[in-house]
Order: sequence, then structure tokens, then C-alpha cells
Amino acid sequence: MAFGSLFCCGRSANGRQRRKKGSPTWRVFSLKELYSATNNFNYDNKLGEGGFGSVYCGHLRDGSQIAVKRLKVWSNKAEMEFAVEVEVLARIRHKNLLNLRGYCAEGKERLIVYDYMPNLSLTSHLHGQHAREGLLGWGRRMNIAIGSAEGIAYLHHQAMPHIIHRDVKASNVLLDSEFQARVSDFGFAKLIPDGATHVTTRVKGTLGYLAPEYAMLGKASESCDVYSFGILLLELATGKRPIEKLSLTVKRPITDWALPLARERRFKEMADPKLKGDFVESELRRMVLVGLICAQSKPEKRPTMLDVINLLKEESKDKLLNLENDELFRTDLAACHQSLSSSQDSSDGIENDSENERIKGAGPSTETISGNS
Repeated sequence: MAFGSLFCCGRSANGRQRRKKGSPTWRVFSLKELYSATNNFNYDNKLGEGGFGSVYCGHLRDGSQIAVKRLKVWSNKAEMEFAVEVEVLARIRHKNLLNLRGYCAEGKERLIVYDYMPNLSLTSHLHGQHAREGLLGWGRRMNIAIGSAEGIAYLHHQAMPHIIHRDVKASNVLLDSEFQARVSDFGFAKLIPDGATHVTTRVKGTLGYLAPEYAMLGKASESCDVYSFGILLLELATGKRPIEKLSLTVKRPITDWALPLARERRFKEMADPKLKGDFVESELRRMVLVGLICAQSKPEKRPTMLDVINLLKEESKDKLLNLENDELFRTDLAACHQSLSSSQDSSDGIENDSENERIKGAGPSTETISGNS
């Protein structure tokens, strides 16, 4: 896919997108402008680094603050991911999705410009430099859960064509000045044609968050995002990482730890210790149960993101009661539900992505789209 073909139209002579009423605004930045904004991509301006490259904060001449993602190395694959992310961001507009400010493509430099999120990522508050500050109280956690669910539901049900994110995780949930969630990083996203049920493609994403059918067979669907979001909910409620290292050779998925405790209704023991007991137990129980029902191995049994929102908001008492009585949480059927850890043990194609292990390009090399006949 040639990047230039995505945005060759609809652009005025000064590089700004021709605006339609109600449409999002973005523009083409010059490399010189972004060098100036980030103080020549100074180390002191760096917000984070991953497999894709680095993110820097910067200031434009009008005083507004921006975040700039700078791809590490140019390649055809990087060009594709860059083009996909810009195309997806240019299509969407939702209060819980990160806004595109613009992009730069000069020579072999590829940069994407976003709104700056002063409270960084959810990962930074759960596991990173802000974890000890206690800024992520229970009320904020519930708001982040609901907000990020609404952002993903928009991708699945309102965006046209529908969009599968394929890399839902805590580090891709950014937090604005009011700790409102903004789902970000659409480099792995897939646009799904109307009528398609799934796309069989190369596996990309992060270990610990990958749905079994996607990790093993490359079948990407909205349900894969639901699985990843379930892991995110468990992480948000408990403060644990998706995969916990018990020793040098033993790792335990968060589901293997959480499910037995949920079956025994030991929810208080599951709360993040950083909350220091200050949480609403009924909401914690709801978040854990929704997380586990999303992260079950059979995709046909997972809820949609619209269902997830209703459950988290407790809008349907009947659905919540059905959730609590689901066979997944019955102790007499516990032996029927096997551990999911084996689905993500392979290390083929793994790339280290800061706190997580990111998979890029594992699986089948061809892509097929399947739908209802």
C-alpha cells in the first residue's frame, strides 16, 4: 500500500486537510516543525519507547502541547503500520479514542502527531513510575474501564468500516488531564468489510492479551479485542500484570490466578493492594466477573463490547445475575475449564515492547476475510 495514496486527496495547498463541517481536523507537519517542537527530539522530551520507536512531547508555536511518535527504523512493514494508523485515526472521532493532530512523511522519517496526554498511560499508574503515587483510586478505575470500553465499542459497532484494534492493553490506554481514558496505537488495526465475521491474518499483538484462536490460528475478530479487554479489566482491578513471573522458568497468566478466587467469591483478596482497601466491593466483583467472562477461551461465549458496557454500568440486572450464575464460575464445573496459558507459550516472532512482549508477524503470511454466507 503506498502511503501517499491514502491522503493524496482532500488536502489544501498549505498542507491542511480541507475541512467539512463536523469533521476531525489534522494536518501535515514538516519535519523541521517537529524538530523544533521537540527540541530536536531531545532525550528530556521522551515519554516512552517501544518496538515501534519513541514518543516525545513537544510544543507548537501556538503553545499547544503535542505527542509525537517517531518510527525507529524505516522499512516496508513500518511504512504499512504507519499508513494504517494514520488512516484509522483519520477516520474516527470519539471522546475515548486518541485524536490525530497530523503526520509527517519526509524522506525515511515517519512521524504521527497526537494530542498530548499529561497523565501518560494506564501502565504507568499500575506498574510504572506513577504506581506509588496512588492517583488511581477506585472511582477513576471504574471510569477508565467504562471509557475505554466505549471507545472500543465505537470501533466495533459505529466506525464504518468496523475496526479491530488487535493490540488492546494497558499501555495503549492513555489518560488525559482528568484521567479520562483514550485508547491509542492503531498500527495493528484491521478494517473489517461489512458482512465479514473475521480476518485470518498474521498474528500481531502482545503476549498475555492475545485470544487463543488468534494466537494459534490467526483468526482476528472483534471477539479478540473483547478477550484482550477482559485481561485489561483484571489488570485494572487487581494491579497484577497479564503474565506473572513466579520464577525464572514458571509464568502464570492472570486468568489462572483470578478464576479460582472468583469461583470461591474471594473478591476482596483480588483487589489491588495499592487501593489500600478503598474500593466498592460490588463494583470490584462486577469488574472481575466481566473480565473473566471476556477472557474465556471460547469466542462464541464472550460478550460484545456493547454488552460489556451494560454490565460495567449495571444497566441490566438480569444480565448481571446471569453473569454471576454463568457456568464458568461454578465450582462443580471447574475441571471442565482448562488453563489458557498454553495458547501463548510460543516465542516465535516475539519482540520486546518495554514491559510487554509484543508479537509482530507470526502466523500465516496470507490474509483471508470470512463472513456469513
